[in-house]
Amino acid sequence: MMLSLLTGCGANTSSSEIPTDNNKQDAYTREIEAMDTVMSLTAYGPNGQSAVEEAIEEIYSLDHLLSTGDPQSEIYQINHTGGGMLSDTTAKLIEQSLELYHSTDGLFDIAIYPLMDAWGFTNQNYHVPTEAEMESLLKQIDANQIVYDQSKKEVFFKRNDMAIDLGGIAKGYTSSRIMEIYKACGVTSGMVSLGGNVHVLGTKEDGSLWRVGIRNPKSQDDYLGVLSVADCAVITSGGYERFFEEDGVTYHHIIDPRTGYPADSGLLSVTIVSEDGTLADALSTALFIMGIDRAKSFWQKNSNQFDFVIFDGKTIFVTEKLADAFHDAAFPTEIVKAK
Repeated sequence: MMLSLLTGCGANTSSSEIPTDNNKQDAYTREIEAMDTVMSLTAYGPNGQSAVEEAIEEIYSLDHLLSTGDPQSEIYQINHTGGGMLSDTTAKLIEQSLELYHSTDGLFDIAIYPLMDAWGFTNQNYHVPTEAEMESLLKQIDANQIVYDQSKKEVFFKRNDMAIDLGGIAKGYTSSRIMEIYKACGVTSGMVSLGGNVHVLGTKEDGSLWRVGIRNPKSQDDYLGVLSVADCAVITSGGYERFFEEDGVTYHHIIDPRTGYPADSGLLSVTIVSEDGTLADALSTALFIMGIDRAKSFWQKNSNQFDFVIFDGKTIFVTEKLADAFHDAAFPTEIVKAK
């Protein structure tokens, strides 16, 4: 059984187990480190090697473009000048991010960077903000203060203390770009794992579905269950990915932009399944903040765009379209149906 352990969106870890088949001579696999995580790419067929190498060039290019810490990156420059003209890629991502901001009622907010930085999740200098700091920070976290001119591909911030971070969708967008590169190179079977964000193209070489294991947040070595999928992204967010402890309290990296504190929604992990990696990446965070009731309602209104597997510590909630694809469940499962 070939499984990939999902460590979740934005995970700064190398613990993913990537499904590869080293017995197949036409499988080409590379592992690299970029976007603060370990990535593995596999493509089958005679063009597999060229497809993977081209995809790696794209990863490095996107990493350089979208980094918040690289002084030469476009995002860094925008954050330090309060705006500017955008490349096609950055313009596309900001535009989609602002659309997601409104569709999730502000729960996906790329203006959250000052909060992430204050908590230390950008540089591992962890710190619990004081009440005074939090009051000041929350005034900066509002994507409504981002002005984007689509026709000119230009952006500016209404506040001079704002900064954006596209990390919440960067890996999802990257995995979708890799699938495009694979297809352009004539690859019909392949996959990529970007720090736990898994995206698969077609089926495995033998025609069977890819099997993707979803990590159990309660046990690093176990799975919540396994998804059998093809042609989609499978992206997970969970509080177990990045966290720190202070005075006996654990603080995770999924920050609720409404409160400034780690989301306390009662959920332990959210896995989004969608053909659109960018959408899946963003929604894995937004639905984690929503909690199960709002997540169900949101999916019922948008069930043509994505599906989910959500775990609250006791029950695994699976949308009805994934019911037959999800198996080997480690906890009781509830099927969520469309209205």
